[in-house]
Amino acid sequence: MRTPPAPPALADALLLGHEEDGRRWPLLVWAPGPGTRMVSSAVLGGGIGARDWVVNAQVPPGYSRRDPVAHLGALAAGAGLVGAGVGLMTAASVGDRRFAADGGAEAVVTAGIGVRGWAAVPDAGAVGAPRPGTINIIVSLPVPLTDAALVNAVATATEAKVQALVELGADASGTPTDAVCVACPAPGAGAAAEPFAGPRSLWGARLARAVHRATREACAGLL
Repeated sequence: MRTPPAPPALADALLLGHEEDGRRWPLLVWAPGPGTRMVSSAVLGGGIGARDWVVNAQVPPGYSRRDPVAHLGALAAGAGLVGAGVGLMTAASVGDRRFAADGGAEAVVTAGIGVRGWAAVPDAGAVGAPRPGTINIIVSLPVPLTDAALVNAVATATEAKVQALVELGADASGTPTDAVCVACPAPGAGAAAEPFAGPRSLWGARLARAVHRATREACAGLL
């Protein structure tokens, strides 16, 4: 029996492009294929479930379309992707993505921090025109995770992002539109899923270090 080919590494995600407002914009595409589970806060394919691909689309600052789900779906179809997937969107530079790995955990981060702040702030209106923002984090782990561990992985990735921002002196926990996607293999026959992904668990610690390094590198030149 032939062994099925390994899914592409996150580091090998393709940088394609798409047209919007008369200009060509980058589109990051990673397609691990069937047998992958993901958790995401993305507008397209968010939640927990089987997902075959992830796209991270750069769009113009001031993006005003009211159909982001349909738009991302069309971009994925245009890239030849089929099945269910996750779609992320950002006005930050997707071409300037940063990749990091630690013990099998991989992370890709795209970042814009022109609009940033702390998560808990007094209610106040926005001042001035918003600048491009959004930190999008995509993580790949080589081991299956339970649903609870997938949620835990999102929390760990977020903690690592905040740590990187604080170390850089950003005085912020993120931007108002940050998104996270964590991918892992679906449990196979007789294969137990990892029950934990907190920062002191084996895989959570590796995830945290990868996200921390990729976020620092993505944000370092923006402050």
